[in-house]
Parts: sequence; structure tokens; C-alpha cells
Amino acid sequence: MNFEAILNGIPAYAKDIKLNLSSMITNHSTLSDSQFAGAVLVAAIATKNSGLTKLVNQAVAGILQGSELEAVRAAVAIMGMTNIYYRFTDLVDDPSYATMPAGLRMNILRDPGVDKLDFEMWSLVASVIGGCHKCVSSHEQQLIKHGISKETVQLLAKIAAVIHSLSCIHTIEVSK
Repeated sequence: MNFEAILNGIPAYAKDIKLNLSSMITNHSTLSDSQFAGAVLVAAIATKNSGLTKLVNQAVAGILQGSELEAVRAAVAIMGMTNIYYRFTDLVDDPSYATMPAGLRMNILRDPGVDKLDFEMWSLVASVIGGCHKCVSSHEQQLIKHGISKETVQLLAKIAAVIHSLSCIHTIEVSK
């Protein structure tokens, strides 16, 4: 992984973000390189910042294989839908909506084409950025149930937070 271009592009006012990203790049030992790269790419895509997504794609080039790249994209796509729908059921005052069948196709969740825990991790990252309580809670519970440590779950949330911040920084810099 080569994050030098991203790290070098972080302005002085965002030194904390640079230090946090650098720390995660060098110490993500609870995640494999492909899990880390996928989480970072999911986060970048989920921020909807095409400039940042392009930089992250370049940084993780060669780490993710074809099926992993497809699963990253699928995680962002399906969470883009489910985060909105389930956030609606959480926000609306009438609790009956939460008991109604969603009626939305979500087949990718059964067979994402990669290890299901990797897909759960990437779905959690997208859901943290998507801000859906039900989705974040569901993916966190699945990861814990399957033996993923709370420290790893926290790392995934920190990846989402730092990459989201990079998106904000990128937007600030482009708008100058």
C-alpha cells in the first residue's frame, strides 16, 4: 500500500488527521492488509468524494483482487440503500414501519463473493459513514458474534472517521 500521496497532501491544519491515518497505516495488525485496504476504500467511496476515492484507489492498487474490489463496491452500494431505509424506520415516529417487511432485495448479503466477515467489516464501515443506527448495530453484533474483537470493531470505526475527515479536508482544499 502506498499512502504517501494522500499523507503528503494533508495540510498543516489537519496534522492530527495525518498522524491518525499514518498510525493506522503502520499499525492495523488486527486486520489483514486486504481487510484494511477494503475498509479504507469503502470509507472513501461512502464519503461520495470522487477525488479522495481516486487517491485511495491508487493507494491500495494491487492489494485488493477482483472479487474483493467487487465486494467493496457491493458493500457500499447495498449499505447506501439499507442505511437510508433503516435510518428512516428508526427516525419515523410510527414504530409500525419497523415491523413491515422491507421488500428490498439484499441478496448480496448472503453471498458477497468474499469471506463474509470481510464483507461485514466493510458494511460496518459504510454504515458508520451512512449514520444508520440499526445497520451499525447489526454489523457490530455480527462481527462480535463471529469472534472479531471490540478493538478491531473500534479500528473499523476509526478508519471511517479518519477517511470521512479526509473527505472534508479534500473538499476544503478544492474549494479554496
